[in-house]
Order: sequence, then C-alpha cells, then structure tokens
Amino acid sequence: MVILQKNVVGLSEGSLSRFVMRARRESGLRGRVNVLVTGSAAMRTLNARFRGKNKATDVLSFPSAQALPAGRPDFAGEIAISADIAAQNAARLGHSVASEVKVLALHGILHLAGMDHEHDNGQMARKEAELRRVLRLPATLTERARPALKALTSRGLRKGGRTG
Repeated sequence: MVILQKNVVGLSEGSLSRFVMRARRESGLRGRVNVLVTGSAAMRTLNARFRGKNKATDVLSFPSAQALPAGRPDFAGEIAISADIAAQNAARLGHSVASEVKVLALHGILHLAGMDHEHDNGQMARKEAELRRVLRLPATLTERARPALKALTSRGLRKGGRTG
C-alpha cells in the first residue's frame, strides 16, 4: 500500500506502488511493503519516536517482525519518506522529485531486506548502485555519500582522526 500524504509532481500512488513492486522483485525482497510519503514534521516525529533523533530525515524503514525467518514472510515492513527533503535533494541534484522519492524507496527496500550500509563493507552500496541502473534512477543515497566519506577519510576525520 502506498499513501501520499504530500503530493509529489509526476508521482501517483499507483505509479509509486508499481515501482515498489518492481524494486522489491529486483532486490529479492519478499513480502508486501507499505510506503508513506509525508512531510518533514511527521518524519521528525517518527525519527524521534523510533530512533531517538529529534530531527527530520529523508527515509525511515521499519522491518516487520513477521518477515523474520521464523515468521511469515508475507509482510516485509514499512517505509516513510519525506517529500520535503526529497524536493530539496532533487533541486540540489538536478532531477525530479518523483525520481528522488523512488531513490529513497529503493534505499528503504534494501534496509527491509536486511542490508545496512553502516556495517556491511559496501555490500548495500554495490547492490543499490546495481539496482539504480536496472531501475533507471539517478545516483542513490549510498553513491552520494561515498565522495563525502572519501573526503573525510583523506583528511583524517574518520574514526578518531583529527583536523588541522
């Protein structure tokens, strides 16, 4: 199920639902996925409640306990996306807001599939880049973060490094 609490130009509930089904299939994720496209205020509330971070974020994923191997894999989980942050990203990166929402949905789907870009030595980034090409999307979140990470590493800011 897809719910657009905030309208996105060029994106309908039906078109996003079709994209999510295709992205699920391409990623190998089993089970239904619910997607909510909402505003930054709602995302801030969700982020504070579930992650303890009192700020808006672009995408949140909520895996279903039913999707675990011992459970029934008919429901993979839920994804919440900020249309406001998607619009800011799209303007900065030069592509449509609809494309950005799809990039964020793909990122969330990979999290629902059990991937974690913070701890997987680039596995999620590689999968996300591969699926981006298959799904004809602009640069994904992990691809965008890679240049920033390289810059931090080269300046010695990663893992206890110092500046100056």
